[in-house]
Formats: sequence, structure tokens, C-alpha cells
Amino acid sequence: MTPAELSRTVLRSVRGAVEEQELSVPVPARIVVQPPPRPGCGDYASNVALQLAQQAGRPAREVAEILRKRLVGSAGIARVEIAGPGFLNFTLGDGAQVALVRDVLARGAAYGERGAGGRGEVPGPSPVRTSAREPVREPVRVPVRVPSLDGARGLAVAEALGRIRVAAGECLPDVAGAVGAVGDDAYVVDERAADELAVLTARLGADEARWVLLRPAAHDPVRVPERPVQRESNPRFRVQYAYARVRALVRNAAELGFEGRPGDVGQALGGSAAQSLQVLLTLLATYPSDIEVAARLRAPDRVVRHLEATADAFFRWHDDFPPLPVGEQKPLAVHRARLALAEASGTVLANGLRLLGISAPEYL
Repeated sequence: MTPAELSRTVLRSVRGAVEEQELSVPVPARIVVQPPPRPGCGDYASNVALQLAQQAGRPAREVAEILRKRLVGSAGIARVEIAGPGFLNFTLGDGAQVALVRDVLARGAAYGERGAGGRGEVPGPSPVRTSAREPVREPVRVPVRVPSLDGARGLAVAEALGRIRVAAGECLPDVAGAVGAVGDDAYVVDERAADELAVLTARLGADEARWVLLRPAAHDPVRVPERPVQRESNPRFRVQYAYARVRALVRNAAELGFEGRPGDVGQALGGSAAQSLQVLLTLLATYPSDIEVAARLRAPDRVVRHLEATADAFFRWHDDFPPLPVGEQKPLAVHRARLALAEASGTVLANGLRLLGISAPEYL
């Protein structure tokens, strides 16, 4: 069960309680579920009962109990508990992890996308370069939450947002012949912007240049390094290295005669490592919703942060749950399951990098 599916399940429970007059509240448009703030509090949590309590004129824990009874036994949910003033904590069933990995691998390049017919085709905008000799048609400018910066940053952000918005399912018009129109937004890509990006690319390389332009939030300045550092202290390198490591695992597994298959990943080497697995699974599950948020807020830096967190979680999980057999050990079902989870992690990393216009190298 993905967070979106869990959200819809909770929403159905609210609607059912209202229809059967257990609650007298307006049915919300959507329910937010997210990872709990502390380990050991289930897989996901929601504050929906606190939000509805005032409208219902009842204590939040009482509202939470009404919803809990309706949710117990729902497909994919193993346990529902009430915590604190009225939070609902959800523990998903044993098959949730396997279903998530299977879904990511089945959708592949289309995982996280609602646009382009689910084919994984995410076109970017087609900005029109202009020069002093060409008349510029002034576009109608609409206030949007996009960094309205001139130069290389504005160009990189506009191009990334074009891909992110299509992935999120926003309907963009045909921009052929327009002046950098992207949906309701408009910008002009002049020679100066393109030249600034070209100079930065020549200095840092294409991937590093786009990373440093897209990583800061809209209100933060761009910090350009003297030169790109090819080590794990560089977040861009760390994300690309995580993907390259996944591909190396797949190649090594093929040499050993096995491939990934979703299943139980078994026990970690360390007794306290269960959290590393849950963090990684949560990041894989919430990738589609983070793409939607990035599109809605016009904030490609949200995608950057998700990729950084996913890479870090992958490395922690990889150390706790080795995907490949050691020494003379033969490949087991647990190794196939771990390899499948590694491949799912690589899928999310590659998809996010593609939206940003950054390469996902097989080798580093």
C-alpha cells in the first residue's frame, strides 16, 4: 500500500462515518499521511482526527477512535493505533513492502509520473532563443511561485519545471513557436541566459552546473564551487554514485547467476538497522507525491532534496542489508529480494535525475 492508497483508504473511512452519521463534518478533499516523527510509531501517521475534532464538536481522540474502528481490517493495514492527543498511527501489512518494490519495478521509468500517458516520456519545455536582431513577442506574465531570476538559474529552473510539471500530470499547451511558455508561466530565454549557462557548464560540467542551480530553494542564493568534487561530500556525486552502485550490484548479481525478485529482505546485520529499511521504503513510496508537491510549488529543489535523502538512505540500508552473497555463500531468496529493493532505489534516483536534466551514469 502506497501513501496515496492509504490516504484514499482513510478518506473513505471519513466519508463512511459522515454518511452513517457517526460524524457531522464536511468531508475533506484529501487526507495527508506521512512518516511518523519517531521510530516505533508505525509506518505512517495522520492528524486527520485533530483536524476534524473542532468541526465535529468532539474530542480528537473520540474522533480518532471512530475512524480507527472503520480502518481496522482494511486491506494492506495490519494495525491502527491512536497516539497522543489523537494521531492515527498505521502499521502496514507484511506484503506492503513487496508490493511497493514490485510496483516501482513494474512502472520503471514511468514511476512517479502521471503525465505522458504513463510511458515515462517527460518532455521539457522548448525555450526559444532570441537575439537583438529578432523581435521579441512579450508573453503574458502570470505571477507564479517560480524563482523569476534572469540568467542561468532561471533557464535551468524553467527547463526542469517543464519536465516536473508534465510528470505530475499538469496539462501543458503546445509551446512550439512560443517564447519559452511553460503552462501558465512564461519566460524569455535570451542569449545572456544561455551564455551564462554555457559558461558555467564549461567550468563545472553539465551535471554539476544544473545541480548547483537547482539545489537552492527559491529564496536561497546559488553557491558555485571552485570546481566539482568527485567524492561523497558532494551531494550531486553521492546521488549519482548511489545509482551507479545499484547498477554495479545488478551486474555483479548477473555474474553470480541471479537477478532481483521482490520479497522478504530478511534480517539486518545490525540489530538496530530496521529503521534504515523503513526510511528507504518510505522515500520510495513518497517519491510520486514529492514530484506533485514540486510541481505545485514550482520548486525543483524539492526533487533535489528527495534524491539526496534517497541516496543517503540507500547507502545506510545497503550496509545493513548486503544484497550480494558473501564468500562461498550461494544466492538465496533474501539476496534476490534485496537486489530488487536496490533496483527500485535506482529507479527512483534515475527518474528524479532525469527530471532535473542530470545524467544517471552506469559507471563512476
